[in-house]
Order: sequence, then structure tokens, then C-alpha cells
Amino acid sequence: MATQASHEKCGKCQCETSHPQSILYRILNKEEQDEIRWHPQCYHPGYSISSAGCPCEGNQKVVLRTPEVTCLRASEVLLKTVTFIRNLPSFYRLPQEDQALLVEKCWAPLFVLGLAQECMDFELKVISVPSLLKKILLNQSLTDTEKGENSPGASLAEVQKMKNSLEMFWNLDICAKEYAYLKGIILFNPELPGLRFRHYVQTLQLEAQHTLMEFSSMMYNQNVGRFAWILGLLASLKAVTAESIAELFFRPILGEVNINELLLETVYFKQDLL
Repeated sequence: MATQASHEKCGKCQCETSHPQSILYRILNKEEQDEIRWHPQCYHPGYSISSAGCPCEGNQKVVLRTPEVTCLRASEVLLKTVTFIRNLPSFYRLPQEDQALLVEKCWAPLFVLGLAQECMDFELKVISVPSLLKKILLNQSLTDTEKGENSPGASLAEVQKMKNSLEMFWNLDICAKEYAYLKGIILFNPELPGLRFRHYVQTLQLEAQHTLMEFSSMMYNQNVGRFAWILGLLASLKAVTAESIAELFFRPILGEVNINELLLETVYFKQDLL
């Protein structure tokens, strides 16, 4: 019975918002924000908003419930991510074009991994995005529509991916050394198009993988399965977009700043501040 109840609960809308039967009521509903209640039992790789049949999919965004606190902590995680990169001598042996490419394409999964390592959870609020029919009925102008499309907030589906990924890493109870090796595996990604020293980057990634395998085998009694499971989790990090991370954690304090440019400036020109 408990299992059935849990399944039924996971089948509900993630935002726990009641959806009245009246279509007109839903269209003209003026309640714009609801606090999200995340349920740990719904954290598994196969769960998604679409699988739950949530009518919020595609028309809801989320913002941080306490941005003044959470954005500060997120900035600290980002700074630690940059510090990790700067402390790798092998990174600076690459040509600057390859360094820039690795930072731009890999900072997002590195940041999410940093959130996992810091055990940083965060509460959210849903922002309801009005439908086109609602805009028509309320006689909103084109300017109002454009403002709505450019309003703050990250996709609810994207943030759910991030939450799911964090939960899976926490369930494995990964230690600091394992996190360090995982960061090396993520950063040195030889599959990125445009790399000049692809073979060298691949060598660095293989070294990080081999070191992680040896460490896991030594610490967990030759348990090769743990190593394979940890590597499998990296795919969940790649599913989280850099745009959703920037929108959720950094737009509230930095506005429309380009995160890639900020990171490269920090890596190359702000060394005395780290």
C-alpha cells in the first residue's frame, strides 16, 4: 500500500498546484507564484514531468525562493570551480583556444558537480507563464507579450533535471577525491568539436578515469560496479544546460552578463583575486 501511495504521489504535478476543471478559471487565474515541494521519492532517472502528465510542462518557469542567500552560495561554488581549473598545470599546457573551449563547454556540468559536493540544496517558486489565449482575453499588447517571454526564470523541466542529478550523487555518498577525479573527467572532454590538442585532452581524461577506478577499487573492496555507476551519472550532468544555470543562479545578481566571458576573464586576468 505504501508503494502504491508513493507512486500515486509521484504521478502528481511537481509544483503541487491544484488544477480546477474550469478552463476559463485556469486561463484567467491570477495566482502567479507557488512554492515547489520536491519529493525525494520522485528522484530517479526515469522520472520526468512529461511521464507524470503534468499540465505545467512547457508553460512554467521557476525562480529561487531566497535568491539573496542562494545566489551568494552559488557564486562561491562557481569560484571554487574556477579555482579547481586554475590549479591544474596540465590545463595551462593546452593552447589558449583549447582552454577557452573547455571552459565554455564544461563549466556548467562542473558547476552542478560542485553543487553536489557542497551539498547545496535550494528551494524554488513557480512563475506561471500566461498562455496565448489568456493574453488575448486580457487584451495584452505585443510589448507585454515580449516582456513575458523575456521574464526571469528557468525552465521547470530543466531544474528538475538538476535536482534529480544532485540527488543521485548524494545517494552515492561520493568523497572529495572522487569529486576531484570526476571534475578532471568532465573538464578534459576530447569529444568537443574544434579542439586542436584532442589527443592530449583525451590522455588527460583517461588518466583521470584510471585514477578514479583505482581509488574506488582500493576504498570499496574491489567494487568495480561503483566506478561504472559513478561514470554513468556524468550523463545526467550534461543534460543540464548552461542557460538554465545562469538564469536560475546568476541572473538575479548579475543581470544579463555573459557567464562565459566572466569565467574566462577570471581564469586569465583575475588571478590575483583568487
